[in-house]
Amino acid sequence: MTDDAQGFLVGLVGSGIGPSLSPPLHEREADELGLRYLYRRLDLDRLQLPASAIGEILAAARLAGYDGLNVTHPCKQLVLEHLDELSPDAAALGAVNTVVLRDGRAVGHNTDWSGFARAFDRGLTEAPLDRVVLLGAGGAGAAVAHALLTLGTRRLTVLDVDGARAGELAAALVGRFGDDRAEGGDLGALPAALARADGLVHATPTGMAAHPGLPLDAGLLRPQVWVADIVYRPLETALVRTARELGCRVLDGGGMAVFQAVDAFRLFTGVEPDAERMLAHFTTLVGDVRVD
Repeated sequence: MTDDAQGFLVGLVGSGIGPSLSPPLHEREADELGLRYLYRRLDLDRLQLPASAIGEILAAARLAGYDGLNVTHPCKQLVLEHLDELSPDAAALGAVNTVVLRDGRAVGHNTDWSGFARAFDRGLTEAPLDRVVLLGAGGAGAAVAHALLTLGTRRLTVLDVDGARAGELAAALVGRFGDDRAEGGDLGALPAALARADGLVHATPTGMAAHPGLPLDAGLLRPQVWVADIVYRPLETALVRTARELGCRVLDGGGMAVFQAVDAFRLFTGVEPDAERMLAHFTTLVGDVRVD
């Protein structure tokens, strides 16, 4: 790296983000490209701040000269009201995971949906998409839902512990993709929905290192149902492990984590990263921390 290399200051805002692999993933790719790149964690838990403080954090990041922020749970929807502009995808989804700070403006983007779509195409090639169940109607769920319907899912059932929130997401999806493409409900509808589904996507915090466990009764899974999890720390969640043992086709959260980072890196820097190299970096990083 030369002394006159272009420099970037980026941050990640969210709760319990200490284990996140995004900082080293971004920084290693920047090193390969000859960029000065500092990626800081702004952990709400360590800062002892509520999720509603996202506006204050964003304002402070602007003053400190940040080039951008990644935003994760539980701030992907709360950040919307503090932005100057939204990309078309972020506006449609009502959730932001990437904020670009440039020329005095904060512009929100969503690279979660494109990251999931690319990972799905790569990891679950030709998986049937007639009927799919999605667990989780938060910011990540909204992005995954958009990706699934874009990929061709005929009927998406969105289920959440908050049935009203799932219904609102389903209504928004119907508005964008057409009648009969989505329906919403609470977790009580899961057994019936999964019994006729081709696939299941899990988009809640359950399974993360800080929230271990299964998000559903393992007895509801069948070998004929493919299973995708967006959690990547640990990479083999209880859901991924259980589904694999039952003979299901499985997609872990690693691909989505990498491909959303690829798109975010491009937005922050204007430089095209090497996706295959970032996938290799991710594999190394996961191996380095597997003992956690």
